[in-house]
Amino acid sequence: MKIIVPMAGRGSRLRPHTLTIPKPLIPVAGKPIVHQLVTDITQVLGEPIEEIAFILGDPAFFGEDVVTSLQELGENLGAKVSIYRQLNPKGTGHAIMCAEPSLSGPAVIAYADTLIRATFNLDKEADSVIWTKRVDNPEAYGVVNLNEKEEIIELVEKPKTFVSDQAVIGIYYFKEVSELKKELQYVLDNEIIHGGEYQINDGIKRMMYAGKVFKTGTVEEWMDCGNKEVTVETNGKMLQFLMDDGKQLLSEKYTSENSKVIPPCYIGDGVVLKNATVGPFVSIGNETTLENCTVKNSIIQTQSVIKNATLDNAMIGNHVMYDGNFTQISIGDYSELK
Repeated sequence: MKIIVPMAGRGSRLRPHTLTIPKPLIPVAGKPIVHQLVTDITQVLGEPIEEIAFILGDPAFFGEDVVTSLQELGENLGAKVSIYRQLNPKGTGHAIMCAEPSLSGPAVIAYADTLIRATFNLDKEADSVIWTKRVDNPEAYGVVNLNEKEEIIELVEKPKTFVSDQAVIGIYYFKEVSELKKELQYVLDNEIIHGGEYQINDGIKRMMYAGKVFKTGTVEEWMDCGNKEVTVETNGKMLQFLMDDGKQLLSEKYTSENSKVIPPCYIGDGVVLKNATVGPFVSIGNETTLENCTVKNSIIQTQSVIKNATLDNAMIGNHVMYDGNFTQISIGDYSELK
């Protein structure tokens, strides 16, 4: 099995945090988004991963540090890592085709901007499985249309009348991904463009027209990391899931002086807490110091110093110095508020 991860976007909705770090490497519950996603997919698949192919953007932004992080992820999962580049943002279908040498055999394609919780058994007899989530407002999403055999016969974008309540979340299984490659090549060769870009859906629709059988795999949780508010919310959900799973979230290498931690929280190595109340639903990256602070529902990344702060629904980057009484804040890397 392979996992193909297009992640060349710049994550503009999550600025300023993505000005210096690609969105898939922003930490949620102590682990980069893409690391969480690929690990969770591996658990659902329940079989060894042969290769993980990442499609990155411009090397000036997706540099060697990004490549190193992804290689470490692959090593931890016992998988070969392949790195490809999408230098021009021409859409989801074009991004996948940038990994053309890896598009053979069974594969999962997953876009690295959401997190999931799922326990379903993947139907590997189907030609493809599109992962979905039941939603209350399907008119706001792309949804699947099913026949009487529970096979997907159509993808419908933001339907004005009810089609189904199963929204497409951006994770797909292909029993033979070269079938998708063939159809996407047709899309590119014939310049089939929607919204100014080449879309994966056009390749999928051509597979459906050719008689390929598509089924659904429905996840219990689908968590977005698109902007600051939903990323902080997702962080809280993931912390709760991990705590319920019995995961160790508090480093043995942090120090606490006259401080209190209210679970669930993630606290990294070298964190220093002085006269602080932390939690619930807080993630603190390595070597960050909190002094005279009350923090809940927040993400604070690495090597920052936060003093005299009361924070709720906050997201703070790396190498930040902050001293003040603001509450709902969003601060990028290397910022200073004194």
